[in-house]
Amino acid sequence: MDTAAAEEVIEPPERPWYGPLLLVAFVALVVCTNIANIGFATVKAHPERLIMLSSRNRYLILAVGSGISPFAYAAIATIRLTVAAAVCHFIGRAYGDQALRWFTRFLGMTSESVDRFEQQYRTAEWVLIPIFVGSNIVFVLSGTVKTRWRRILPLLLIGIAGRLALLWWLAKQFQSQVESVTGFLQRWQVPIIIVSIVLVVASNLFNIRRGRGA
Repeated sequence: MDTAAAEEVIEPPERPWYGPLLLVAFVALVVCTNIANIGFATVKAHPERLIMLSSRNRYLILAVGSGISPFAYAAIATIRLTVAAAVCHFIGRAYGDQALRWFTRFLGMTSESVDRFEQQYRTAEWVLIPIFVGSNIVFVLSGTVKTRWRRILPLLLIGIAGRLALLWWLAKQFQSQVESVTGFLQRWQVPIIIVSIVLVVASNLFNIRRGRGA
């Protein structure tokens, strides 16, 4: 064997021991989100449980319309969004570009769009992090480029506070409409849950096939 050629072999980067634990945590978060996507019609009875499973904007608004207390709303959503951001960030740190490929593959992004997005992040992370609170890809990218967590945390909390305040205000401004939606969901819980199960399973199968084909 050619010694020079052997010396040029690049060893794969060593992954931290906690990497698999982060992947397990992310899968658990995805499972929680899928459960929320299936059972969101029960929000009237369990608004706290819904936003604990997933703090997407629509669920936060539905929770406000279902009478959740301001303290529970702020505390649960802040914890849920922070945990998701931390898991994604440290996955990016642990797995680098490989993690970025995993996430962008399932989002259907091209390599050109990923490169462009990464360049935008590097020049405007202080804007992107607060605006895109809840975006997995943003926080994976923050880990990939090794943004310090103590820099991310204030921006994350500012973004969370702004988003929660805005969604609470919107839900109160359109309270009658939101309450109509929650009432409809409560009235048609069973058929909505059945349809939601079909849509969640179909969406996951599509993402798996797209990921394998990328």
